Amino acid sequence: MSDSSEAIALATTQIEQALAEKTKRPTIAGFFDEATFTVSYVVHDPATDEAAIIDSVLDYEAASGRTSYGSADAIIEYVKTNNLKVTWLIETHAHADHLSAAPYLQEKLGGKLAIGSEIIRVQEVFGKLFNAGSDFERDGSQFDHLFKDGERFKVGTLEGIALHVPGHTPADMAFVIGDAAFVGDTIFMPDFGTARADFPGGDARQLFKSIRRLLSLPDDTRLFLCHDYKAPGRDVYAWESTVGQQRRENVHVKDGVTEDEFVEMRTKRDSTLDMPNLIMPSVQVNIRGGRLPTPEANGVSYIKIPVNAV
Repeated sequence: MSDSSEAIALATTQIEQALAEKTKRPTIAGFFDEATFTVSYVVHDPATDEAAIIDSVLDYEAASGRTSYGSADAIIEYVKTNNLKVTWLIETHAHADHLSAAPYLQEKLGGKLAIGSEIIRVQEVFGKLFNAGSDFERDGSQFDHLFKDGERFKVGTLEGIALHVPGHTPADMAFVIGDAAFVGDTIFMPDFGTARADFPGGDARQLFKSIRRLLSLPDDTRLFLCHDYKAPGRDVYAWESTVGQQRRENVHVKDGVTEDEFVEMRTKRDSTLDMPNLIMPSVQVNIRGGRLPTPEANGVSYIKIPVNAV
């Protein structure tokens, strides 16, 4: 793992170069799924048409247990219409509010499925909770690539760097591509604040440090968020801001808020929140790289619901 300050210095240099040179900036399309309030992204290099898909959504109806592909097919249509070549399918973390469509997209479009290397900690915790058994590997092998903090990668000619930003979960990552940072479940629009930190392995103090790490990037860095829930008084969904805007305006972590103040606020707020509606199916699928549990003897996959366990 790289030194934290070294990784941020590398990301800062990359962002400054991208801000100075238009050719180093990605083209970004957001796809908002209102059912889960999730934004998926297609990020591509205009020079080569190589692309990454970040945080895709598999449609899932909890009452019937049925999956469908409307959200993923919209991404496929965009990729094909623009003649893009997908090289990466990236997850910022093992989501607790939606199922990933990455395996479906990989089958249709190709690309390497990737997540942060700390996914093994999440697999261990939830593998025990769901009593997943010895056939469930807890080594990240369900993914093609595990990113480490400070690791560099490319989308075509565009430079990218992975940053470990734990707190919401132990495995959360942010991905800086050109002048844009895809921050997953760390921070939301300034009027809504920040992500919760009360899931197994979450930590409000770590989350504060991770967010402040992200907010040490240049002020003009574009931040692309994984969710929006429309703060009170706002009538439209939004999912893009900048580092400077967050530092000035974020209701939870703007400049001047101390770590202890944030931890107290976050802990109290989290204690009032219900679990996400889809946490049980989402986590079971997403720790498997977006794949359903192994079918049983009748050919059907089953989602487990642990009773009185969380």
